[in-house]
Amino acid sequence: MTDGPALLAVQNLVKHFPSPHGPVRAVDGISFRVQEGETLGLVGESGCGKTTTGRLLLRLEEPGSGAALFEGRDIFGIPKKGLREYRRAVQMVFQDPFASLDPRMTASEIVVEPLVVYGLCRRRERKDRANELLSMVGLDPSHANRFPHEFSGGQRQRIGIARALAVGPRLVVCDEPVSALDVSIQAQIINLLKDLQQARGLTYIFIAHDLSVVKHISDRVVVMYLGKVMEIASKRELFARPLHPYTRALLASIPVPDPDYPGESFVLEGDAPSPIRPPSGCRFRTRCPVAFDRCGREEPPLVEVGDGHLAACHRVPPAS
Repeated sequence: MTDGPALLAVQNLVKHFPSPHGPVRAVDGISFRVQEGETLGLVGESGCGKTTTGRLLLRLEEPGSGAALFEGRDIFGIPKKGLREYRRAVQMVFQDPFASLDPRMTASEIVVEPLVVYGLCRRRERKDRANELLSMVGLDPSHANRFPHEFSGGQRQRIGIARALAVGPRLVVCDEPVSALDVSIQAQIINLLKDLQQARGLTYIFIAHDLSVVKHISDRVVVMYLGKVMEIASKRELFARPLHPYTRALLASIPVPDPDYPGESFVLEGDAPSPIRPPSGCRFRTRCPVAFDRCGREEPPLVEVGDGHLAACHRVPPAS
């Protein structure tokens, strides 16, 4: 998964939002790569910059600086007239499966709309294409004329997935697509995404705060905190050998279905600092149980510690 040129390469991406009290450092110099055909998990607490990163990659937000190369071309250099083709290649599945669907449109109209916008579907073909897309995500085509409020949350998210895949994208940004769903429905949607990836050769960026979900679907994981990347590793490596204290704390927060399980001692306390005034040095140091003087003076670089595993922590020695 990590060999060869990346489908997407993010380089020192920065996005600050203005506020009366100073710039909100939502994304503050992050870098990572996404290989074709893989699922890259993007995880962290609320406010860490995950969703802003996804919106930047779809050009729904413009960066302050940095680059994102899709197939070698910087997407932020694409003129507005050229964005139609880029957005056909990169689509998004949104978090809220109700707010993201137009309540005045039927399921059929919703999933066919991208095809109409791109001129990929004639009027007489729309019903057949809608039925095909709805069947692809496990919905009954006989329900094509229903409106969003007539579907359950899981069914609405299936409609959102069908809409995203209608124009044949290569990269799909999934912004917490199961966080609003019941646990049993979450598993169904995750399995659907995996099946569609295999069948259609898709690449995913899967944004989530639930590491148990990320463990089920991701190939590699990027851990973010307060606008910065703390750790990058393969799923297997990250869950077996987490190096950054923040990653260890996130893993310790995963519920274990065993009443006799003693629990982990490495648990986060307190809230993350304000992104308007982040701590000096390492941004995690104010909540880190192993922080020392250097953590407040120097920001740790993201360095490789071996086999594609990167971490930004002064206590983690780089690969020799």
